Amino acid sequence: MSVRLIDVTKVFEDPSRPGGGVVAVDGVNLDVAEGELVTFLGPSGCGKTTTLRIVSGFESPTAGDVMIGGARVNDEPPNKRDTSMVFQSYAIFPHMSVEQNVSFGLELKGRPKAVVREETARIMDVMGLTDMAKRRPDQLSGGQQQRVALARAIVNKPKVLLFDEPLSNLDAKLRDQMRLEIRRIQQTFGITSIYVTHDQVEAMTVSDRIVVMNKGRVMQVGAPFEVYSRPADRFVADFIGRVNFFDGRAVGSAEPFRVDLGGRIVEVGSRVRGIVEGGEAVVAVRPESLRLRPAAEGGSSFASGRVTKAVYLGSVIEYEIDAGFERPVLAVSHDPVDAGFFSVGDAVALDFPARAAHALAPEPRGTGDE
Repeated sequence: MSVRLIDVTKVFEDPSRPGGGVVAVDGVNLDVAEGELVTFLGPSGCGKTTTLRIVSGFESPTAGDVMIGGARVNDEPPNKRDTSMVFQSYAIFPHMSVEQNVSFGLELKGRPKAVVREETARIMDVMGLTDMAKRRPDQLSGGQQQRVALARAIVNKPKVLLFDEPLSNLDAKLRDQMRLEIRRIQQTFGITSIYVTHDQVEAMTVSDRIVVMNKGRVMQVGAPFEVYSRPADRFVADFIGRVNFFDGRAVGSAEPFRVDLGGRIVEVGSRVRGIVEGGEAVVAVRPESLRLRPAAEGGSSFASGRVTKAVYLGSVIEYEIDAGFERPVLAVSHDPVDAGFFSVGDAVALDFPARAAHALAPEPRGTGDE
């Protein structure tokens, strides 16, 4: 079952703004294909949860249309939309056993007892809940409770599955496990799904596509690799992971595309539209793409500087380097046992492969985030 949002807008009334209000969702257009898992990602207050609630029917759009399976559902209540929601707080019944929680929706629909038992047993087996069927929620871990909530949502065979930050109450290690579990279950059943999170790693792990939102608007829609390596603008680049920005000007218009960074000409592997010859350009380079070597080795390099911070994290070392730019340059070195270590104060040369650099248009004057 596909989902389509057409110019969806939501304005909440604000008593402090007579005749106006707060625009939570601003003209969102999106197509979610059948069997696809799409994630809404963005900072708090960006409109992602409100958009999800509009799809579910818990909020009504101020303008625009919500289409599920080709049918307009703006006026349909949540229980008529054939969707199921998995909440951040689990929302499972504390007085019921695991088995009773999972079967509740089927019983509510008046399904035959034999069908209820069969469907409940099947989904509990898939979710690894069979051995804890008689336990109450207070006898389960957070991860087990979330699996119960997921099983209860899936057992009703919804056409669309909605996730409202389902892992935010779990510890880091359990979140890692549940990300993979949710993705496995979603692919097993092929359920069209929309997932809301503010966690970039979570979005990259579970998604077919990511919808990056800011201030109620969709900033970019793309596969995880595309959004990370080819961001549409500075906001997306900065929100998805960490990044170095180098301000410069475009040199010529031929390929390979080049940017002058204060007298240092660098080649850039990709760029967004809107960058004109001689105009401003921002080169974005991820920390893991920067290559460090001792400055004493000589040779050409993009820049040179001194290490001001070195943080050893086991599998990687994170460096900050003063290379004469407005901000320190962040570099990540993998496998430090093989790559070697640099200490604070060491002089280093920096470089990056052209294919790892992405040129962005500058932010319009006076319209950047405040």
